[in-house]
Amino acid sequence: MAVTDFPHKAFSESEGESERSLRDRLVPSMPRSALWGWIGPLIVAVFGAVVRFVDLGRPRGVVFDETYYMKDGYSLLTWGVERVTVKDADKLVLAGRTGEIWKQCAADKIGECASYVVHPPLGKWMIAVGEWLFGLNPLGWRAAAAFVGALSILIIARVARRMTRSTLLGCFAGLMLALDGLHFVLSRTALLDIFLMFWVLAGFACLVVDRDKARSRLVDWYETSALSDRGPYLGVRPWRLAAGLCLGAACAVKWSGVFFLIGFAIMSMVWDAGARKAVGLRRPYSGALEKDVPSALMAMALVPAITYVVSWTGWFVNATGYGRNWAEATSQGPVHFVINSIGSWIGYHFQVLGFHNQLDSTHPYQSEPWSWPLLLRPVAFFYEGRQNACGVKDCSEAVLGVGTPVIWYGALAALIAMVAWYVSTRDWRAGAVLLAYLLGWLPWFYWAIADNRTMFLFYAAPMVPFMVLALTLAAGLIIGPSTASPSRRMIGAAVTGAFALLALINFGWLYPVLSGEVIPYAEWNARMLFKSRWI
Repeated sequence: MAVTDFPHKAFSESEGESERSLRDRLVPSMPRSALWGWIGPLIVAVFGAVVRFVDLGRPRGVVFDETYYMKDGYSLLTWGVERVTVKDADKLVLAGRTGEIWKQCAADKIGECASYVVHPPLGKWMIAVGEWLFGLNPLGWRAAAAFVGALSILIIARVARRMTRSTLLGCFAGLMLALDGLHFVLSRTALLDIFLMFWVLAGFACLVVDRDKARSRLVDWYETSALSDRGPYLGVRPWRLAAGLCLGAACAVKWSGVFFLIGFAIMSMVWDAGARKAVGLRRPYSGALEKDVPSALMAMALVPAITYVVSWTGWFVNATGYGRNWAEATSQGPVHFVINSIGSWIGYHFQVLGFHNQLDSTHPYQSEPWSWPLLLRPVAFFYEGRQNACGVKDCSEAVLGVGTPVIWYGALAALIAMVAWYVSTRDWRAGAVLLAYLLGWLPWFYWAIADNRTMFLFYAAPMVPFMVLALTLAAGLIIGPSTASPSRRMIGAAVTGAFALLALINFGWLYPVLSGEVIPYAEWNARMLFKSRWI
């Protein structure tokens, strides 16, 4: 074969050096010890799991919106769909009389027992798994949240390691997520937001892995095949398919997952075009459009859509789901059944959309999205005054849904640094973190301004992992590259370690009001950072 068939190999003297440079640039090598790459993150994740699972049944009561989701989860476990419960069902549940909580309906009025719910079912199915394992009690309905909270610590440690090529920084990221107060509280509460956060983070992590795998395939092609204007088709990309499944699952927990789905899909395709440009292809963008976009649409459109629809299986196969119209659907044969079922399902979605657009009732703990990064109005998930239960007369048992201030204010500075870093270097890591953060934050501004919608600080849960990643990338900049002087790296490591220690101290100080410990009222009050806003 003539040398002109391999134009990038025409100059053999520089071949090895240029190819090594290209591989290093597109796919930098991972840290040498793969074993410690797992052991370190696992240690941090186990730490996070322990603090989340210890006394998980405390408070022994229904915390905030657990009143909806713990019963919906148990209804899905029992009936396959959400069902209406009787008045004072929470008291019956806490008394162990779980068989008495369901509203009874005559056979010809079974539709009156169908519960109108305004969120997709996947998050409630996940809560139901814990209830299946441990029963309908505070431990049971919080177990799944604690599990995915701990698992998300492992995921962020691994993805931060991949983004920074540093096991130490990966463990730093995991520790910061483990020590964040809002993540901790949501990991111990049966709300949907921790599950939304989990699937968003998992989808992002899959795309970061896919980015490395795709670039490695592209460099392999560059080194062994004839060069073309557009480049090769990169084959099946299982990690991007996994990302589509995860992001579809995020939408099946809460509809706000769709913003991450759209944003991450675009980000992944931009990465593809950037990789083709980096290897020097003459037509990288048309190459990405021809070779990458079709498979990306399957992974990031078709797979999420199937995942979302499958999450509604319980509604489709049961006659007692809200708005199901089962009798009418079955009256004229299987074709009519399918068409009527789809029509009822779509109609239900439009009804729910109308509900969300009109959700403007006031709540004492509501907050505006622009106040979230400053922790100006956290949510009191639970508060109960006690008498003589803590060694003094006035005691408090509280769960305050608030982030760890050291982490949140540090992350705010880190995000500003990411803006400067991206503008000056176009580093993909800074851009990805900023995009993900904004996808979780900016959409709420529209509803705050246009619809005056009722919103809460814990809606920021999907933003938290990307705040932590911003902190981690900033820590990497402070420590410096491996080629930096030892004194520079020592000082940077000391600064990063001091920040981690401050975060640990801050988390420990807040722990009693995050976990529902019974403490003196004076100690509870001392932990209210902004008295007029946190109480």
